[in-house]
Amino acid sequence: MSVLIIEAFYGGSHKQLVDLLQEDLENCVLYTLPAKKWHWRARTSALYFSQNIPMSEHYRILFASSVLNLTELVALRSDLGKLKKILYFHENQLVYPVKKCKERDFQYGYNQILSCLVADVVVFNSVFNMESFLTNIGKFMKLIPDHRPKDLESIIRPKCQVIYFPLRFPDVSRFMPKHKTRHLQKMLNLQGDGSAASTVSLPFQREQGSSENLLKSFDAEPGPCDVAQEENLGSSFMQESYLKTCNLSKNSSSPHGEKEPNPHDSPRGGDAQLRPLHIVWPHRWEHDKDPESFFKVLMHLKDLRLNFHVSVLGETFTDVPDIFSESKKALGSSVLHWGYLPSRDDYFHVLCMADVVVSTAKHEFFGVAMLEAVYCGCYPLCPKDLVYPEIFPAEYLYSTPEQLSKRLQNFCKRPDIVRKHLYKGEMTPFSWAALHGKFRSLLTTEPREDL
Repeated sequence: MSVLIIEAFYGGSHKQLVDLLQEDLENCVLYTLPAKKWHWRARTSALYFSQNIPMSEHYRILFASSVLNLTELVALRSDLGKLKKILYFHENQLVYPVKKCKERDFQYGYNQILSCLVADVVVFNSVFNMESFLTNIGKFMKLIPDHRPKDLESIIRPKCQVIYFPLRFPDVSRFMPKHKTRHLQKMLNLQGDGSAASTVSLPFQREQGSSENLLKSFDAEPGPCDVAQEENLGSSFMQESYLKTCNLSKNSSSPHGEKEPNPHDSPRGGDAQLRPLHIVWPHRWEHDKDPESFFKVLMHLKDLRLNFHVSVLGETFTDVPDIFSESKKALGSSVLHWGYLPSRDDYFHVLCMADVVVSTAKHEFFGVAMLEAVYCGCYPLCPKDLVYPEIFPAEYLYSTPEQLSKRLQNFCKRPDIVRKHLYKGEMTPFSWAALHGKFRSLLTTEPREDL
């Protein structure tokens, strides 16, 4: 067990990553804490792990996400401080949105900076994540009233690199409707060997210039406290698939997810334009995903008497914004599914049957759910901000809620346009097949003489 993997928040994308690593690496051991009460995990997990990870002379590498206060851990466990220490950033606290500036807890961002200083390698899941963190260190540290540390960005930057979050794309062929056949054929290639694809820049990145140009606007930003072929839908395959979506397994009827009865659930055959547009929103039910903007756009579509279906997926935590219960009632029969789907099969089934996936996020450093939906043949609509320009071509980006509303209005009127569309972006650079070699290289090292 030469690799010690620590995950203080073992859920969502954090869980997906370390599970992949543990499965792929022969000599590793994993220690975790449940994905609950994130703030307390960030504050106290180092002490817990220091007491519960047994000492071993076999450890050579320590891999942890940035939720862990790595500085505290290595101070408490000097044996772990000698290892090659790799810190992986799923998100960073320097630009994490808060409702009010005074609510920002300085300690979380400060802990991440300290962890970078003691780490040997710092890995980010996107260029946006890395640059937004590094270029905001100076502004963030100005919150200290006096005797501020200096030159932290120049100390940390040489340790940093980007390795995209790796997605293991499942076989969803049994869920795909017939009109997504061409898309499915393209996606099946992702399950093979992606070899050199992980180092290739994306077409729209090349058009927009280098990562420095892509993110040069950070210097001007305020600091933390500054104010496809169309098919006949009457086929038995399509009807069977769509009916399955509307009648998922009993697991999806659990308290986590509720299936809403709808008189329009099954298609009546004929042209693709007859079946209402199916919009999916597969994000955490928290304020940083800006559900208010999403539901405001949907209510505008209803006011215009446009026909659509919506599935609102994603995990919920202790505090669920009131907008969800209010919107569920207001949307009424337009709701196809409401709530978290614990079954991955049921989750991917809904994505396969949807037409458009929407993000209204005010915070996103990668966006696993959006890429999973695109893999399942959904047309993505994302803000022209955050990480999205790094991942998606320009035609899938919108600048204002009004632009999002206009795009959805057009799709509601002509859903066949979306169903004929073949995604123009790249998916290979984000696949586990393409990235597993980089992670294996990262997690191997020659034994150190001082161990």
